[in-house]
Amino acid sequence: MKHVMKKMFLALLLCAGQGGMLSAAVRLPKLVSDRMVLQRETELKIWGWADPGEKVTVRFRGAHYYTEAGSDGRWNVMLPPQQPGGPFVMEVNEKVIRDVLVGDVYLCGGQSNQENPIERLVEKFPEIPVSNNHMIRHYKVPYQDVTDGVREEIAGDAVWHSATASEVLNWTSLAYFFATEVYNRYKIPVGMLVSSKGGTDIEAWIDQAHLKEFPRLVVDQEALRASREARQDKGSGKWNRRDFDDSSWDTVKFPGTWRETGIKVRGSVWYRKSFDLPASMVGRHAKLYMGRMADCDSVFVNGRFVGTTAYFGPPRKYDVPAGVLVEGKNVVALKLTAMNGGGEIVPDKPYKLQGDDDTVDLTGTWKYKVGLDRSEADQYAERLSNLRRAGSGLYNGMIWPLRDWKVKGVIWYQGENNAGRAGEYATLLTNLIAGWRETFAWPEMPFLLVQLPNYMALQDKPSDSGWARLREAQLKVSQSVPGTALAVTYDAGEWNDIHPLDKKTVARRLFLGARKLIYGEKVSCAGPVYKEMKIDGDRVVLTFESERGLAVRGGGKTLKHFAVAGEDRKFVWADAVIKGGKVIVRSGEVPHPVAVRYAWSDNPVEANLCDKDGLLASPFRTDDW
Repeated sequence: MKHVMKKMFLALLLCAGQGGMLSAAVRLPKLVSDRMVLQRETELKIWGWADPGEKVTVRFRGAHYYTEAGSDGRWNVMLPPQQPGGPFVMEVNEKVIRDVLVGDVYLCGGQSNQENPIERLVEKFPEIPVSNNHMIRHYKVPYQDVTDGVREEIAGDAVWHSATASEVLNWTSLAYFFATEVYNRYKIPVGMLVSSKGGTDIEAWIDQAHLKEFPRLVVDQEALRASREARQDKGSGKWNRRDFDDSSWDTVKFPGTWRETGIKVRGSVWYRKSFDLPASMVGRHAKLYMGRMADCDSVFVNGRFVGTTAYFGPPRKYDVPAGVLVEGKNVVALKLTAMNGGGEIVPDKPYKLQGDDDTVDLTGTWKYKVGLDRSEADQYAERLSNLRRAGSGLYNGMIWPLRDWKVKGVIWYQGENNAGRAGEYATLLTNLIAGWRETFAWPEMPFLLVQLPNYMALQDKPSDSGWARLREAQLKVSQSVPGTALAVTYDAGEWNDIHPLDKKTVARRLFLGARKLIYGEKVSCAGPVYKEMKIDGDRVVLTFESERGLAVRGGGKTLKHFAVAGEDRKFVWADAVIKGGKVIVRSGEVPHPVAVRYAWSDNPVEANLCDKDGLLASPFRTDDW
């Protein structure tokens, strides 16, 4: 029996030894997980990490794909275009990803109205809590704001959610209504990849290369690299080793203070002490006494970490495990850190290695070398003074890691934070679109844009408005950048809530744009857009581009929210009517009009120019004041 048990024990040891030689499990990006949605009818990249050289097999829908990890540990395979359907199972070596769908995926970016939680809407839309659609899915990218460079992986532990009643309250509201519109019309799976963060500026979502026109938002990359290098401890992973050659290091009396030694450093200093070990201590457990120090110490014996203390007070007493001490030369290495300077190894305390029968005195002469001096990094502080205010932080952490995930298009809903700087917005939004298209290697990547809704109190008189100027910038981008469509929504807001609940109307307007721009349907997706004006005595005649003509919303003949100004640039409310396919504007207070504005306010909810399908005209002005 003992013989059998011995054989079993040896077999277990052999298995354990072989197990230690086996490759580690492959690691997948967090998006490649249960309930994920893959984009249909395009090549798909499945990627991840593994030990260099490890062989990887991906199995999906009856086919398999081979690859192996490169020297950097990265691997990927390309799946051929897939027809919509599911659920399917994907296997990556021993990992199994279940409930996979293939359909259309949308990337949703922006600020708080993009990520408005659906749980806020359940009273307004009672169909939400009883939703039963497992064929639409949602993934909310966790926050990751980093201005010091891009990240390869998204943060956190988010998961894909379906729109069944038990999971739908994990969704964001606009994504839910848009996905529902797509699914109800085309009956294919839909994935909504939401990468948004409330209260953010557009510049945070733009890569550094596309912010060069705004120097205040650009990080000095050379200074950043130099600062990073200066903040790295030169000795980490090296100067603690027993076999490290410290012959060129300076010597110092130990214990003692940095000031006494002439060390003018705010950072860390490494100390090394070599000694011959008494035979009685070889391979034995021992106690290491390192007195007291300021501020933080990390101690190694023959390269083995034996202890650390993070602050000045406690005595340092560390165990040296059996097997660490060896015959002949042994080395104690100490990293002492004092980020504000004033490092100290307090005298008249025990500094020794204590065995059962012998003791090694560790006072006397040590070698030392500066590992980190914070002042070296501080010289770059002025050049990096804008680091916290620079752009690209959310792009780096929440867009760049998604670049290999194929999508059908983008929904961009943001602008509230930039309303005070609306003059920059057209350029910034244009650059964001260009940058994301480069990042996703898709020059024609469709963008569906949400124009800012109505917000704040109604005003008695015409006035200027940052929100109106921001809406104008959004319109200009939709007119000048190919592959974009704009949803006009100044009837879907709330005057007293910057987070209006009616995301269903917004989603329907966006979906009209998607039907035309993305799915190629012959539909009208935009209301009238101002084209030109002519002065006719005391009247202004406005011409519009409109596929479905002009109309007054709700019926009637009177148009609202038109204002006119003369040379004095003072706008007053004007009478406006539709006549002969044009809009005629006049006011008895302005006998010589020179400019017209429409829906030009924070809250133009009363503006009612639309087309015959009820799609609102975009706000506009004829002046450039």
